[in-house]
Amino acid sequence: MRRAIAALGFASLGVAGLYRARRDIIGRALGLRPPEHGITVERDLPIRMPDGVKLYADHFRPRAAGVYPTILIRTPYGRPSETRILGPLSMPGPRLFAERGYNVIVQSTRGRYRSEGDFEPFLREQADGRATLDWIAAQPWFDGNLGLWGASYLGYTQWAVAADAPPFLKAIVPIITSSRFSRAFNPEGVFGYESSLRWTSYLRATHLPGRSLNLGAISQAISPRREAALRAAMAASPFALADRAALGETVPFFQRWLAEPEVDGAYWRSVDQHRGLGRVSAAVHLVAGWHDLFLPEQLADYTDLLAAGRSPYLTVLPRFHSEPALQAEGVREGLWWFDAHLKGRRELLERRAVRLALMGAHEWHEMDFWPPPARAVRFFLHTGGSLHTEPPGAPSAPGETTREEFSQYRYDPRDPTPSLGGPVLSPMGGARDQRPLEARPDLITFTTAPLPTAVDVIGHVRLELYVRSSLAHTDFVGRLCDVSPNGRSLNVSEGVARVTPGVGEPQPDGSLRLEINMWATAMRFGAGHRIRLHVCSGAHPRWSASSGDSRPLRAGALAGPAADQSIYHDTRHPSALVLPIVSTETWRAMAGEGQL
Repeated sequence: MRRAIAALGFASLGVAGLYRARRDIIGRALGLRPPEHGITVERDLPIRMPDGVKLYADHFRPRAAGVYPTILIRTPYGRPSETRILGPLSMPGPRLFAERGYNVIVQSTRGRYRSEGDFEPFLREQADGRATLDWIAAQPWFDGNLGLWGASYLGYTQWAVAADAPPFLKAIVPIITSSRFSRAFNPEGVFGYESSLRWTSYLRATHLPGRSLNLGAISQAISPRREAALRAAMAASPFALADRAALGETVPFFQRWLAEPEVDGAYWRSVDQHRGLGRVSAAVHLVAGWHDLFLPEQLADYTDLLAAGRSPYLTVLPRFHSEPALQAEGVREGLWWFDAHLKGRRELLERRAVRLALMGAHEWHEMDFWPPPARAVRFFLHTGGSLHTEPPGAPSAPGETTREEFSQYRYDPRDPTPSLGGPVLSPMGGARDQRPLEARPDLITFTTAPLPTAVDVIGHVRLELYVRSSLAHTDFVGRLCDVSPNGRSLNVSEGVARVTPGVGEPQPDGSLRLEINMWATAMRFGAGHRIRLHVCSGAHPRWSASSGDSRPLRAGALAGPAADQSIYHDTRHPSALVLPIVSTETWRAMAGEGQL
């Protein structure tokens, strides 16, 4: 009976009351300061661009009279008034910010929902963003202090206007994003296939010119049939036909990404904003995720800002790109930054500049810079699949030659080695049990003995690999995993090398030495756990499978010739996983530790 009465009382709150209750729960869970204001929302404000196109916005503001700083959010995913019942659920930020004393402008980008014009990713965001800044500056409620906020593409719209921005742009918070999108689409010379096609699919499912989101578009976007079509297309279709196979149409911007893979080509030079980082005067707080597809590029943004004499802050969450918790955590990271830079609460900046979640330990650690001091420790690959710090053995007697030791597998692009989880744009991203992959014959593993004490790996992970392939064009993938005592093997970080003639360091015996960037991480491998390395030649569909020859992405079938691969691990070919290990003494010296 008490449960029924409680449920009836909760239901009597109505939809608005449920939203308020949810925001209160989010605010308390995130440790936000209490709300100070009731708010009002003005919907469908037209903002005219220089070419006459009108982009529409919602204005969230405190109900009480007064002067407040402003936060701008530019999005292709719909304003709360356009996404209707999903708005307050999928984008709680505008209300949470406004309740704490901010004007918040949420604008739909060109060609999305009710905003006029044609949508093409990236290419209009600088001009439209600058025009929107001019519009805000002319409003009677603007107090001269502006911040930009948002995740993923919403972060790109921040970078599009940040360089040479007006002085009233005081602070930005780019979340799980980067100023250099080319590297996320084409990491290490491969194509980010799954994330690109999934994003294309979502954009097409929600392409509703002049309209708000409706149940038909929602059901289409989340339809099991759509997911099945995506998986079928990624499994069997040539890249150039994948959009038509999955979506029933050819999508011009997807085709353009396939046609222009060069990160320094004309198209991506017009998209990327990293060349202007030295001209960004606003205070920057970068919020990244250890399993996010933009992680390497976001860390590169941090490094470039430091090199330009700026003082960015960096927070890295234990998240992947599509995790629902990211929206709310992004509000937390944005609010204190805006309070510090738009409201003058400079005492909030006493927090150290870098704050990292240490996965496997449920701890936060603060430090003055990234990466922290660490000792590069080589874990050598050995015959039989072992991995340890002792290098392969030398000849046992003077004059004796070293025996060549290697492991072999065949990579067949007709059945490409799949990927499980990882940094992809998918609800199934992040850390996933890799044991189904480890049972395949086209993936080999090297594993340590159980660790006697915990090992903290924090920094950039590398793989030095000596290889030989039957093909001149092929891929090699390295993946770091944490193996718990019960045998579960979770992916931690990974990287790929696309081998073409001229890539790698040729060895006298005809083998090739490769250095594979396996991204960065902060991971505690607990006592009793084991460190494991995967070596294979595919991670499909995360990365485009190698054609086995020089065919471009838009030509030919998905499957090319099979590759016979040899991985060497002997004295002359000391293949090694290189881990940045932070010692207990280093932790003590850095201090700044706390619990999640």
